Amino acid sequence: MHTNLYKGFELFFLFVLLPISFLLSYSIIFKIVFTIIGFVYILLILRRKGLLKLRLPNKEYWKPFWRETIVKIAIIVVVTGLYVFFVAPDKLFSVLLKRPELWVMILFIYTFLSVWPQEIIYRTFFYERYEGLVKNKWLFIFINAILFSLAHLFLKSFLVQVLTFIGGVLFAYTYQKTKSTTLVSVEHAIYGNWLFTVGMGEMLAFPGAG
Repeated sequence: MHTNLYKGFELFFLFVLLPISFLLSYSIIFKIVFTIIGFVYILLILRRKGLLKLRLPNKEYWKPFWRETIVKIAIIVVVTGLYVFFVAPDKLFSVLLKRPELWVMILFIYTFLSVWPQEIIYRTFFYERYEGLVKNKWLFIFINAILFSLAHLFLKSFLVQVLTFIGGVLFAYTYQKTKSTTLVSVEHAIYGNWLFTVGMGEMLAFPGAG
């Protein structure tokens, strides 16, 4: 009982209070320090549980993962491609065509310095720590997606909130089935990199073609 109460306070502080606090106008230094402290705290717990080691997913997960991911990315390609074409046609593939070196840099930075930390925090740690607190798996996926979206609140973009919620549902669903940080990171990287490629980077607070 005491353990669950502690985890509840921990969840509220790390995944609700801390992200919301970034909307307040206090020193960026303190925001960075609080973020680093929280991340190190999470890494220490995962290290103690042996969950920071790179593990390849079980073979039986690969085929269904790629089958489902291909269908999902096909839908995402069509929907986002049409969205950019009609809303901001000048942005369609603009970074890829005008500044390919920036495009490559964004893909690298996003994949290795953004996707992995996000999945370590919001899937590996979140599931290890809090899955036992919520019996209904769909409710847990919903909570995870809401909090994942909340983490992007500081960007102050409704579009970002919507996309990160949808992404949160997809990633949580994949992780719940496979318990594989590797697979969910691959999925996250595929969708995110496509959004930057199609021309939604500036909409999502990444640099554009200029």
